Amino acid sequence: QVQLVESGGDLVQPGGSLRLSCAGSGFNQSYWTIGWFRQAPGKEREGVSCVGKSDGTKEYRESVKGRFTISRDRPKNTVYLQMNSLKPEDTGVYYCARRFEDICAGLTGAGFGSWGQGTQVTISS
Repeated sequence: QVQLVESGGDLVQPGGSLRLSCAGSGFNQSYWTIGWFRQAPGKEREGVSCVGKSDGTKEYRESVKGRFTISRDRPKNTVYLQMNSLKPEDTGVYYCARRFEDICAGLTGAGFGSWGQGTQVTISS
């Protein structure tokens, strides 16, 4: 059964760091583009970051550039999102999803599926 499971969310103070994990099972993540998305209460889902299947493509939304880093651990079949210098506006439920094509689709979420259940990230003092 294909599954993506997010973990690593927590309550942290502004300026803090978190590392989110997106663990894949039932398929080899190496052959898929993986994206991170988030949804804040009362807001629409937005794309955060994405890594293409070859790792040659990495995209970040403008507001997280320089603070977030996406990476893969192929032996562990896991994609990470390292988040530094966190801000209250980073608060939300973070989801990962996969897409077979080697493109991030502008972080719109188009073409992505097998969404995980999400992990809550709360940035607050």
